[in-house]
Amino acid sequence: MSPRPKALFAMREEHLAQLFPAPLLRRLDTLADIDVTLVAEHFDDPRLDLSETEILITGWGCPPLDAAVLARAPRLRGVLHAAGSVKSLVTPACWERGLLVSSAAEANAVPVAEYTVASILLAGKGVFALNERYQRERTFTLAEIQPSIGNNGRTVGIVGASRIGRKVIELLSPYDFDLCLYDPYTLVPGVRQVSLEELLRRSDIVTLHAPATAETTHMLDHERLALLPDGAVLINTARGTLVDTEALIAELKTGRLSAILDVTEPEPLPPDSPLFDLPNAFLTPHIAGSHGNEVSRMGAAVLDELERLVAGLPLAHGVTHDDLERVA
Repeated sequence: MSPRPKALFAMREEHLAQLFPAPLLRRLDTLADIDVTLVAEHFDDPRLDLSETEILITGWGCPPLDAAVLARAPRLRGVLHAAGSVKSLVTPACWERGLLVSSAAEANAVPVAEYTVASILLAGKGVFALNERYQRERTFTLAEIQPSIGNNGRTVGIVGASRIGRKVIELLSPYDFDLCLYDPYTLVPGVRQVSLEELLRRSDIVTLHAPATAETTHMLDHERLALLPDGAVLINTARGTLVDTEALIAELKTGRLSAILDVTEPEPLPPDSPLFDLPNAFLTPHIAGSHGNEVSRMGAAVLDELERLVAGLPLAHGVTHDDLERVA
């Protein structure tokens, strides 16, 4: 590969400036021959000549890289994705070509883990329920001790030792939590691993970090949600399909549980969803992942990968065909 390989952006153009602000574009110019004014939102754009393209720098909205696209890009060797999952763009033709594929999922895991840890800490302090009560009653007794709140020794159950799950474990390590983990495929040293059922029975707070697969669809159904102890909090920043929405609504209506949901099924929720009106459901609009000034972290991660590729070094965050079966 040449010292400055021919590269092309393929993503929604609106995201380019956030992913690659001026300092990153200057760095990119030292690594690749790229027209920063040309962004492929679709590969039938008449301005495109893929015949010399060696590297695609992709992002949200990149069209699928099917056999027809690859036939027009005979020199294409690498796909560096400035976002998390590559499932929407990488096709079997990419693996048949032997393309190097990399994802910025590791960089995107940082804000999701931060959101999760903040939610755990606030949930343990009873912030969401007490906020609702304070708003309703408009007064409180200054010396009154809240007996049911606190994070000292609280049990947090982590479902899925994904990048984000492991980052959550790392960020929680300074706190006085009792951590347990369910993941049938990955061991994490120093963390007690239990069955999903045991995790649900013993956890005060459960946070989901498993991928969306056929195996994990509705992994939290009526029966498993019923295992959670009274007062437990469920946090979902992973995928809405992990939870049976109707089963969760039924549990929340009893007042027995609370939920912090950044993702739902469906997404977005219909305007008449009961989740909007339940005081023990705290909803955010899929914001745990990279937004605002966090987005450029993924662009920087892609440039790190490009630098390795140009130097002939292995990618640090390569994705393989087998990975797609167990990642988000």
